[in-house]
Amino acid sequence: MNEEFLINFTPQETRVALMLQGTVQELHMERVGGRGIVGNIYLGRVVRVLPGMQSAFIEIGLERTAFLHVADIWSEKNADKSNSRPIERLIVEGETLMVQALKDPISTKGARLSTQISLAGRLLVYLPQEHHIGISQKIDGEAGREALRERIQQLLPAEEAGGFIVRTMAENASDAELAADIAYLRRLWQEIRHRAQNAAAPTQLHHDLTLAQRVLRDLAGPETTRIVLDSRENFQKLSAFAHEYMPQLAPLLVHYTGERPLFDLHAVEDEIQKALARRVDLKSGGYLIIEQTEAMTTIDVNTGAFVGARNFDDTIFKTNLEAAQTIARQLRLRNLGGIIIVDFIDMESAEHQAAVLAELNKTLLRDHTRISVNGFTQLGLVELTRKRTRESLTQVLCESCPTCRGRGVVKTAQTVAYEILREILREARQFTAREMRVLAAPAVIDLFLDEESQAVAMLSDFVGRPISLQAEPSYVQEQYDIVLM
Repeated sequence: MNEEFLINFTPQETRVALMLQGTVQELHMERVGGRGIVGNIYLGRVVRVLPGMQSAFIEIGLERTAFLHVADIWSEKNADKSNSRPIERLIVEGETLMVQALKDPISTKGARLSTQISLAGRLLVYLPQEHHIGISQKIDGEAGREALRERIQQLLPAEEAGGFIVRTMAENASDAELAADIAYLRRLWQEIRHRAQNAAAPTQLHHDLTLAQRVLRDLAGPETTRIVLDSRENFQKLSAFAHEYMPQLAPLLVHYTGERPLFDLHAVEDEIQKALARRVDLKSGGYLIIEQTEAMTTIDVNTGAFVGARNFDDTIFKTNLEAAQTIARQLRLRNLGGIIIVDFIDMESAEHQAAVLAELNKTLLRDHTRISVNGFTQLGLVELTRKRTRESLTQVLCESCPTCRGRGVVKTAQTVAYEILREILREARQFTAREMRVLAAPAVIDLFLDEESQAVAMLSDFVGRPISLQAEPSYVQEQYDIVLM
């Protein structure tokens, strides 16, 4: 299928939309003040080793210390997992390490690090500490894989140290393109090593490419037909980058000069707003409810207004099939990661369950992120995990509601009114005042003046002081004050 990328630039942020047949499939955002750190290389200092957790905290110059697990520590003696040693025998507090970020800081968690360095090029990934050549699993055919491995070995200088992973895009690359990628990656590694020799920890040694450049390196492929940019300055910069490192992509770059904003023209802004909502409507009339929590994401499938054309089982089956397609797209669009539980509508037919699961797996194949899907559980749920390397769309664009404090609900006016009555009684026993004045949201005051007017009068008689009411339009429903006059 033909795909195209839309890249919107502003001084504050860069936004990328992956379009497939006119529909937004993925959204990527990078803000100037909060660029992701995945792929960045740092000279870090070990501040604490935790033998009980087989991990360590590393200072790399960020707000929070980063996290290094023993499984992510590379050493020649530790390369064989059967001879792995405990972390306290591998690193010590105060030691300086060269580390690379595997995951961005997410919520309250610090970045995750590795001491195994990898540098990604367009066609190859360079592993300076390794000595083997690996081939992407997506390249089919053992004969073709071996031929590609031999080509890489022939292109490497005799004194070459380090290993390479051959990416999928290298399958049809020429020897000249592969040699250029090897030279670029080796030169980059030498520059990083030189910086490390002349730097003091903590410091950043290398930062990954910008979002627009990563689109060319990692996302654009044989199916890409256009890469549209709405900034002349960035179009020129990206064109220069493409001509130097990825000349085959340079002709795909297009500078958009229309008066209407690029994302408005392709309805991307509307899709962003929809991707922040809990409810996702299906074309059939059914809908999904997506709830994202700290531990996991749950997706509930409902038939809604869809009644089907033949029978109820057929209605359920068709709704679940459409939901499977939509769920795969929503995972990419919202960048949902971690544990994901899908509650499809119950299906009695094992054949229908297998068909829905097959459709889900089929549509998930388009995802660039690693996903593991388990079958239906005894409760009829589908469990899957999606690798989480950066914050979801909601975490990037939103924050907890100050009114409900992230709960998603607020107390009713009646609940708040009863809290106020209890608080008046509590304060009347502790303090002496001529009058007690209640400041609250208009909905709460209206309740006191109408349904609960008798309760206010009875309480006033009981405490022996007048109670006055004052509506404050600026107050949210749960907010109130009791002033002693």
